[in-house]
Amino acid sequence: MALQISATNPEHPALLLELPWQLPLEQWPEEYLVPLPRGISRHVVRYSRAGDEVIAVKELAERPALREYQLLRDLDRLAIPAVDALAVVTGRLDAAGDPLEPVLVTRHLGGSLPYRSMFETTLRPATMHRLMDALAVLLVRLHLAGFAWGDCSLSNTLFRRDAGAYAAYLVDAETGDLHPRLSDGQRDYDLDLARVNISGELLDLEASGALHPAVDPVEFGNEICARYGSLWQELTRTSVYPAGKYHYIERRIRRLNDLGFDVAEMQIEHASNGDTVTFVPKVVDAGHHQRQLLRLTGLDAEENQARRLLNDLESWMATQDDYAPGDPLGARPEVLAHRWVREVFRPTVRAVPVELRGAMDPAEIYHELLEHRWYLSERAQHDIGLDTAVEDYLVNILPRARESLQPTAD
Repeated sequence: MALQISATNPEHPALLLELPWQLPLEQWPEEYLVPLPRGISRHVVRYSRAGDEVIAVKELAERPALREYQLLRDLDRLAIPAVDALAVVTGRLDAAGDPLEPVLVTRHLGGSLPYRSMFETTLRPATMHRLMDALAVLLVRLHLAGFAWGDCSLSNTLFRRDAGAYAAYLVDAETGDLHPRLSDGQRDYDLDLARVNISGELLDLEASGALHPAVDPVEFGNEICARYGSLWQELTRTSVYPAGKYHYIERRIRRLNDLGFDVAEMQIEHASNGDTVTFVPKVVDAGHHQRQLLRLTGLDAEENQARRLLNDLESWMATQDDYAPGDPLGARPEVLAHRWVREVFRPTVRAVPVELRGAMDPAEIYHELLEHRWYLSERAQHDIGLDTAVEDYLVNILPRARESLQPTAD
Protein backbone atom coordinates (compact mmCIF):
# COMPACT_ATOMS: atom_id res chain seq x y z
CA MET A 1 0.00 0.00 0.00
CA ALA A 2 1.41 3.38 -1.01
CA LEU A 3 1.87 6.22 1.47
CA GLN A 4 -1.31 8.31 1.67
CA ILE A 5 -1.76 11.72 3.31
CA SER A 6 -5.32 12.95 3.91
CA ALA A 7 -5.10 16.63 4.82
CA THR A 8 -7.38 19.62 5.47
CA ASN A 9 -5.11 21.99 3.55
CA PRO A 10 -3.77 21.21 0.03
CA GLU A 11 -0.38 22.67 1.03
CA HIS A 12 0.19 20.26 3.92
CA PRO A 13 0.85 17.00 1.99
CA ALA A 14 3.87 18.47 0.21
CA LEU A 15 5.30 19.76 3.50
CA LEU A 16 4.61 16.51 5.34
CA LEU A 17 6.30 14.40 2.67
CA GLU A 18 9.67 15.71 3.87
CA LEU A 19 9.30 13.85 7.20
CA PRO A 20 10.80 10.35 7.72
CA TRP A 21 7.59 8.32 7.60
CA GLN A 22 9.61 5.11 6.98
CA LEU A 23 10.77 5.25 10.62
CA PRO A 24 8.71 4.60 13.79
CA LEU A 25 8.18 7.82 15.70
CA GLU A 26 10.42 6.60 18.52
CA GLN A 27 13.32 6.44 16.05
CA TRP A 28 12.92 9.86 14.42
CA PRO A 29 16.28 11.70 14.35
CA GLU A 30 16.69 14.83 16.46
CA GLU A 31 16.94 17.00 13.35
CA TYR A 32 13.23 16.43 12.71
CA LEU A 33 12.08 17.04 16.28
CA VAL A 34 11.08 20.19 18.13
CA PRO A 35 11.96 20.10 21.86
CA LEU A 36 8.61 20.93 23.47
CA PRO A 37 7.16 19.48 26.69
CA ARG A 38 4.88 16.49 26.17
CA GLY A 39 2.11 15.19 28.39
CA ILE A 40 1.36 11.57 29.23
CA SER A 41 -0.17 9.65 26.32
CA ARG A 42 -1.07 6.04 25.63
CA HIS A 43 0.49 6.55 22.19
CA VAL A 44 3.89 7.67 20.94
CA VAL A 45 3.76 11.43 20.28
CA ARG A 46 6.47 13.67 18.81
CA TYR A 47 6.65 17.34 17.89
CA SER A 48 8.10 18.20 14.51
CA ARG A 49 8.03 20.98 11.94
CA ALA A 50 6.16 21.20 8.64
CA GLY A 51 7.16 24.38 6.86
CA ASP A 52 6.57 27.24 9.28
CA GLU A 53 4.25 25.23 11.52
CA VAL A 54 5.03 23.11 14.57
CA ILE A 55 3.00 19.90 14.46
CA ALA A 56 2.20 17.07 16.86
CA VAL A 57 2.45 13.58 15.35
CA LYS A 58 0.71 10.67 17.10
CA GLU A 59 0.93 7.00 16.15
CA LEU A 60 -2.26 4.95 16.44
CA ALA A 61 -4.29 2.43 14.45
CA GLU A 62 -5.90 3.55 11.20
CA ARG A 63 -9.53 3.41 12.24
CA PRO A 64 -9.16 5.46 15.45
CA ALA A 65 -6.81 7.86 13.64
CA LEU A 66 -9.41 8.59 10.94
CA ARG A 67 -12.17 8.78 13.54
CA GLU A 68 -10.29 11.24 15.75
CA TYR A 69 -9.33 13.29 12.69
CA GLN A 70 -13.01 13.68 11.80
CA LEU A 71 -14.07 14.42 15.39
CA LEU A 72 -11.46 17.18 15.72
CA ARG A 73 -12.69 18.69 12.47
CA ASP A 74 -16.26 18.55 13.81
CA LEU A 75 -15.17 20.31 17.01
CA ASP A 76 -13.46 22.99 14.94
CA ARG A 77 -16.68 23.50 12.99
CA LEU A 78 -18.52 23.90 16.31
CA ALA A 79 -15.90 26.44 17.54
CA ILE A 80 -14.91 24.23 20.49
CA PRO A 81 -11.40 24.81 21.92
CA ALA A 82 -9.41 21.82 20.65
CA VAL A 83 -6.24 21.21 18.71
CA ASP A 84 -6.54 21.53 14.92
CA ALA A 85 -6.48 18.31 12.91
CA LEU A 86 -4.18 18.70 9.90
CA ALA A 87 -3.77 15.24 8.38
CA VAL A 88 -3.81 11.48 8.69
CA VAL A 89 -0.89 9.55 7.19
CA THR A 90 -1.52 5.89 6.27
CA GLY A 91 0.32 3.25 4.24
CA ARG A 92 3.60 3.71 6.11
CA LEU A 93 6.26 1.05 5.52
CA ASP A 94 9.68 0.63 7.11
CA ALA A 95 12.92 -0.07 5.21
CA ALA A 96 12.12 -3.82 5.16
CA GLY A 97 8.66 -3.22 3.72
CA ASP A 98 6.84 -4.03 6.98
CA PRO A 99 3.80 -1.86 7.84
CA LEU A 100 4.03 0.90 10.43
CA GLU A 101 1.13 2.40 12.37
CA PRO A 102 -0.66 5.37 10.76
CA VAL A 103 -0.29 8.78 12.38
CA LEU A 104 -2.61 11.65 13.21
CA VAL A 105 -1.09 15.09 12.62
CA THR A 106 -2.37 18.10 14.56
CA ARG A 107 -1.18 21.70 14.81
CA HIS A 108 0.75 22.51 17.99
CA LEU A 109 -1.19 24.96 20.13
CA GLY A 110 1.20 27.86 20.55
CA GLY A 111 1.79 29.07 24.10
CA SER A 112 0.16 25.99 25.62
CA LEU A 113 1.50 23.57 28.21
CA PRO A 114 0.52 20.08 29.36
CA TYR A 115 -0.34 19.98 33.04
CA ARG A 116 2.80 18.03 34.05
CA SER A 117 5.04 20.78 32.68
CA MET A 118 3.12 23.31 34.76
CA PHE A 119 3.91 21.28 37.88
CA GLU A 120 7.67 21.44 37.34
CA THR A 121 7.39 24.38 39.71
CA THR A 122 4.85 23.58 42.42
CA LEU A 123 1.53 25.25 41.61
CA ARG A 124 -0.21 27.16 44.37
CA PRO A 125 -3.78 26.07 45.29
CA ALA A 126 -5.16 29.32 43.78
CA THR A 127 -3.64 28.38 40.42
CA MET A 128 -5.07 24.89 40.74
CA HIS A 129 -8.53 26.40 41.23
CA ARG A 130 -8.09 28.34 37.98
CA LEU A 131 -7.17 25.13 36.16
CA MET A 132 -10.35 23.50 37.46
CA ASP A 133 -12.37 26.51 36.30
CA ALA A 134 -10.87 26.27 32.81
CA LEU A 135 -11.49 22.53 32.58
CA ALA A 136 -15.07 22.93 33.82
CA VAL A 137 -15.76 25.57 31.14
CA LEU A 138 -14.32 23.30 28.45
CA LEU A 139 -16.41 20.33 29.59
CA VAL A 140 -19.59 22.45 29.68
CA ARG A 141 -18.90 23.76 26.18
CA LEU A 142 -18.38 20.21 24.91
CA HIS A 143 -21.61 19.01 26.50
CA LEU A 144 -23.63 21.95 25.19
CA ALA A 145 -22.40 21.01 21.71
CA GLY A 146 -23.43 17.36 22.22
CA PHE A 147 -19.91 15.97 22.57
CA ALA A 148 -19.30 13.20 25.11
CA TRP A 149 -15.57 13.23 25.81
CA GLY A 150 -15.26 9.78 27.34
CA ASP A 151 -11.88 10.50 28.92
CA CYS A 152 -11.80 13.99 30.43
CA SER A 153 -8.54 14.42 32.31
CA LEU A 154 -5.68 16.82 32.84
CA SER A 155 -3.54 14.62 30.58
CA ASN A 156 -5.91 15.08 27.65
CA THR A 157 -5.99 18.86 28.04
CA LEU A 158 -3.66 21.70 27.12
CA PHE A 159 -3.72 24.98 29.05
CA ARG A 160 -2.97 28.48 27.82
CA ARG A 161 -2.69 31.59 29.95
CA ASP A 162 -5.69 33.84 29.57
CA ALA A 163 -5.48 37.21 31.33
CA GLY A 164 -4.67 35.86 34.77
CA ALA A 165 -6.79 32.75 34.28
CA TYR A 166 -6.38 29.76 31.97
CA ALA A 167 -8.09 28.52 28.82
CA ALA A 168 -8.38 24.76 28.39
CA TYR A 169 -8.18 22.95 25.05
CA LEU A 170 -9.10 19.36 24.26
CA VAL A 171 -6.07 17.54 22.88
CA ASP A 172 -7.33 13.95 22.62
CA ALA A 173 -10.73 13.15 21.06
CA GLU A 174 -10.06 9.45 20.50
CA THR A 175 -12.71 8.30 22.99
CA GLY A 176 -15.28 10.98 22.11
CA ASP A 177 -18.71 10.79 20.49
CA LEU A 178 -20.77 13.57 18.95
CA HIS A 179 -24.55 13.51 19.44
CA PRO A 180 -27.40 15.93 18.67
CA ARG A 181 -27.90 16.23 22.44
CA LEU A 182 -26.47 14.56 25.53
CA SER A 183 -28.64 12.91 28.16
CA ASP A 184 -28.12 13.64 31.86
CA GLY A 185 -26.67 10.14 32.18
CA GLN A 186 -24.07 10.79 29.49
CA ARG A 187 -23.05 14.05 31.13
CA ASP A 188 -22.87 12.45 34.57
CA TYR A 189 -20.72 9.62 33.21
CA ASP A 190 -18.29 12.11 31.64
CA LEU A 191 -18.17 14.11 34.86
CA ASP A 192 -17.54 11.04 37.02
CA LEU A 193 -14.68 10.00 34.73
CA ALA A 194 -13.22 13.49 35.04
CA ARG A 195 -13.41 13.31 38.85
CA VAL A 196 -11.67 9.93 39.01
CA ASN A 197 -9.04 10.80 36.40
CA ILE A 198 -8.12 14.14 37.96
CA SER A 199 -7.87 12.69 41.46
CA GLY A 200 -5.65 9.90 40.14
CA GLU A 201 -3.38 12.30 38.26
CA LEU A 202 -2.99 14.51 41.32
CA LEU A 203 -2.29 11.50 43.55
CA ASP A 204 0.47 10.56 41.12
CA LEU A 205 1.92 14.06 41.38
CA GLU A 206 1.65 13.89 45.16
CA ALA A 207 3.61 10.64 45.19
CA SER A 208 6.37 12.25 43.12
CA GLY A 209 6.56 15.28 45.44
CA ALA A 210 5.35 17.73 42.77
CA LEU A 211 2.05 18.65 44.46
CA HIS A 212 1.60 21.58 46.84
CA PRO A 213 1.05 20.22 50.37
CA ALA A 214 -2.20 22.19 50.70
CA VAL A 215 -3.73 20.49 47.63
CA ASP A 216 -5.94 17.49 48.41
CA PRO A 217 -6.16 15.29 45.27
CA VAL A 218 -9.58 13.90 46.16
CA GLU A 219 -11.04 17.34 46.98
CA PHE A 220 -9.78 18.79 43.70
CA GLY A 221 -11.28 15.83 41.83
CA ASN A 222 -14.61 16.64 43.46
CA GLU A 223 -14.12 20.33 42.70
CA ILE A 224 -14.44 19.80 38.95
CA CYS A 225 -17.93 18.38 39.59
CA ALA A 226 -18.97 21.33 41.75
CA ARG A 227 -17.67 23.94 39.33
CA TYR A 228 -19.20 22.17 36.35
CA GLY A 229 -22.54 21.89 38.16
CA SER A 230 -22.76 25.57 39.07
CA LEU A 231 -21.82 26.69 35.55
CA TRP A 232 -24.22 24.25 33.88
CA GLN A 233 -27.03 25.41 36.18
CA GLU A 234 -26.39 29.08 35.34
CA LEU A 235 -26.36 28.39 31.62
CA THR A 236 -29.42 26.14 31.39
CA ARG A 237 -31.77 26.94 34.29
CA THR A 238 -35.30 28.19 33.75
CA SER A 239 -36.06 31.57 35.36
CA VAL A 240 -39.47 32.83 36.47
CA TYR A 241 -39.82 36.61 36.80
CA PRO A 242 -42.69 38.95 37.72
CA ALA A 243 -44.59 40.15 34.67
CA GLY A 244 -43.32 43.49 33.37
CA LYS A 245 -39.82 43.04 34.86
CA TYR A 246 -38.20 42.50 31.47
CA HIS A 247 -34.98 44.10 32.67
CA TYR A 248 -34.53 40.93 34.77
CA ILE A 249 -34.25 38.99 31.52
CA GLU A 250 -31.68 41.47 30.19
CA ARG A 251 -29.73 41.16 33.44
CA ARG A 252 -29.70 37.36 33.09
CA ILE A 253 -28.44 37.65 29.50
CA ARG A 254 -25.72 40.06 30.60
CA ARG A 255 -24.64 37.61 33.31
CA LEU A 256 -24.38 34.85 30.72
CA ASN A 257 -22.36 37.18 28.49
CA ASP A 258 -20.02 37.90 31.41
CA LEU A 259 -19.40 34.17 31.62
CA GLY A 260 -18.38 34.30 27.96
CA PHE A 261 -21.52 32.72 26.50
CA ASP A 262 -23.97 34.06 23.94
CA VAL A 263 -27.72 33.50 23.93
CA ALA A 264 -28.64 32.40 20.42
CA GLU A 265 -32.38 32.38 21.08
CA MET A 266 -34.76 32.40 24.02
CA GLN A 267 -38.13 30.98 24.96
CA ILE A 268 -40.47 33.29 26.88
CA GLU A 269 -43.85 32.12 28.19
CA HIS A 270 -46.44 34.21 30.06
CA ALA A 271 -48.43 32.57 32.82
CA SER A 272 -52.17 32.26 32.17
CA ASN A 273 -52.91 34.70 35.00
CA GLY A 274 -50.41 37.19 33.61
CA ASP A 275 -48.46 37.46 36.88
CA THR A 276 -45.21 35.76 35.84
CA VAL A 277 -42.93 35.28 32.86
CA THR A 278 -40.90 32.10 32.32
CA PHE A 279 -37.57 32.61 30.55
CA VAL A 280 -35.47 29.78 29.11
CA PRO A 281 -32.22 30.87 27.38
CA LYS A 282 -30.75 28.70 24.65
CA VAL A 283 -27.01 29.01 25.16
CA VAL A 284 -25.26 27.38 22.24
CA ASP A 285 -22.08 29.35 21.77
CA ALA A 286 -19.20 30.70 23.82
CA GLY A 287 -16.64 33.38 23.11
CA HIS A 288 -18.90 36.42 23.40
CA HIS A 289 -16.06 38.85 24.11
CA GLN A 290 -13.74 37.12 21.62
CA ARG A 291 -16.19 37.79 18.80
CA GLN A 292 -16.87 41.34 19.92
CA LEU A 293 -13.15 42.16 20.02
CA LEU A 294 -12.55 40.48 16.67
CA ARG A 295 -15.43 42.40 15.08
CA LEU A 296 -14.24 45.76 16.41
CA THR A 297 -10.47 45.44 16.10
CA GLY A 298 -9.55 42.34 14.12
CA LEU A 299 -7.63 41.03 17.16
CA ASP A 300 -8.03 37.34 17.95
CA ALA A 301 -7.63 36.62 21.67
CA GLU A 302 -8.74 34.25 24.41
CA GLU A 303 -12.04 35.05 26.14
CA ASN A 304 -10.66 36.64 29.33
CA GLN A 305 -8.01 38.50 27.36
CA ALA A 306 -10.72 39.84 25.06
CA ARG A 307 -12.83 40.99 28.01
CA ARG A 308 -9.85 42.86 29.48
CA LEU A 309 -8.89 44.45 26.15
CA LEU A 310 -12.47 45.54 25.54
CA ASN A 311 -12.56 47.23 28.95
CA ASP A 312 -9.37 49.11 28.14
CA LEU A 313 -10.71 50.01 24.69
CA GLU A 314 -13.92 51.42 26.17
CA SER A 315 -11.98 53.46 28.74
CA TRP A 316 -9.73 54.83 26.01
CA MET A 317 -12.66 55.67 23.70
CA ALA A 318 -14.27 57.71 26.47
CA THR A 319 -11.23 60.04 26.40
CA GLN A 320 -11.51 60.76 22.68
CA ASP A 321 -13.04 64.06 21.53
CA ASP A 322 -14.99 62.44 18.70
CA TYR A 323 -16.51 59.73 20.91
CA ALA A 324 -20.23 60.48 21.09
CA PRO A 325 -22.44 57.40 21.56
CA GLY A 326 -25.76 57.81 19.79
CA ASP A 327 -24.59 60.91 17.89
CA PRO A 328 -24.59 60.22 14.11
CA LEU A 329 -21.83 62.83 13.71
CA GLY A 330 -19.51 61.03 16.14
CA ALA A 331 -16.91 58.48 15.12
CA ARG A 332 -18.20 54.93 14.79
CA PRO A 333 -16.94 52.45 17.41
CA GLU A 334 -15.14 50.43 14.70
CA VAL A 335 -13.18 53.52 13.63
CA LEU A 336 -12.16 54.31 17.19
CA ALA A 337 -11.30 50.68 17.86
CA HIS A 338 -8.90 50.50 14.93
CA ARG A 339 -7.35 53.79 16.05
CA TRP A 340 -6.82 52.25 19.50
CA VAL A 341 -5.12 49.23 17.92
CA ARG A 342 -2.87 51.49 15.83
CA GLU A 343 -2.04 54.12 18.45
CA VAL A 344 -2.19 52.21 21.75
CA PHE A 345 -2.22 48.42 21.51
CA ARG A 346 0.44 47.80 18.85
CA PRO A 347 2.98 50.39 20.07
CA THR A 348 2.63 49.08 23.62
CA VAL A 349 3.15 45.45 22.64
CA ARG A 350 6.06 46.34 20.34
CA ALA A 351 7.80 48.03 23.26
CA VAL A 352 8.41 44.52 24.61
CA PRO A 353 11.21 43.00 22.50
CA VAL A 354 10.20 39.82 20.66
CA GLU A 355 13.12 37.85 22.08
CA LEU A 356 11.96 38.65 25.63
CA ARG A 357 8.30 37.65 25.28
CA GLY A 358 8.75 33.92 25.81
CA ALA A 359 5.50 32.02 25.25
CA MET A 360 3.23 35.05 25.75
CA ASP A 361 1.10 36.18 22.83
CA PRO A 362 0.42 39.93 22.21
CA ALA A 363 -2.95 39.93 24.02
CA GLU A 364 -1.43 38.31 27.13
CA ILE A 365 1.48 40.78 27.07
CA TYR A 366 -0.95 43.71 26.92
CA HIS A 367 -2.97 42.25 29.79
CA GLU A 368 0.21 41.86 31.86
CA LEU A 369 1.13 45.49 31.19
CA LEU A 370 -2.35 46.67 32.20
CA GLU A 371 -2.07 44.67 35.42
CA HIS A 372 1.34 46.16 36.14
CA ARG A 373 0.06 49.67 35.45
CA TRP A 374 -2.79 49.12 37.91
CA TYR A 375 -0.41 47.80 40.55
CA LEU A 376 2.02 50.70 40.20
CA SER A 377 -0.83 53.25 40.13
CA GLU A 378 -2.31 51.79 43.32
CA ARG A 379 1.07 52.05 45.01
CA ALA A 380 1.61 55.62 43.79
CA GLN A 381 -2.03 56.63 44.47
CA HIS A 382 -2.32 58.10 40.97
CA ASP A 383 -2.29 56.84 37.38
CA ILE A 384 1.34 56.38 36.38
CA GLY A 385 0.54 55.94 32.67
CA LEU A 386 1.14 53.06 30.31
CA ASP A 387 4.60 54.17 29.14
CA THR A 388 5.96 54.23 32.69
CA ALA A 389 4.38 50.83 33.39
CA VAL A 390 6.05 49.36 30.30
CA GLU A 391 9.47 50.65 31.33
CA ASP A 392 9.15 49.23 34.84
CA TYR A 393 7.76 45.92 33.54
CA LEU A 394 10.73 45.42 31.22
CA VAL A 395 13.21 45.96 34.04
CA ASN A 396 11.54 44.37 37.07
CA ILE A 397 8.88 41.88 35.94
CA LEU A 398 9.58 40.44 32.50
CA PRO A 399 12.87 38.67 33.34
CA ARG A 400 11.13 36.60 36.05
CA ALA A 401 8.00 36.05 33.95
CA ARG A 402 10.03 34.90 30.99
CA GLU A 403 11.92 32.40 33.11
CA SER A 404 8.69 30.86 34.44
CA LEU A 405 7.17 30.59 30.96
CA GLN A 406 10.21 29.11 29.26
CA PRO A 407 9.29 25.65 27.88
CA THR A 408 11.62 22.78 28.65
CA ALA A 409 12.28 19.61 26.71
CA ASP A 410 10.59 16.42 27.93
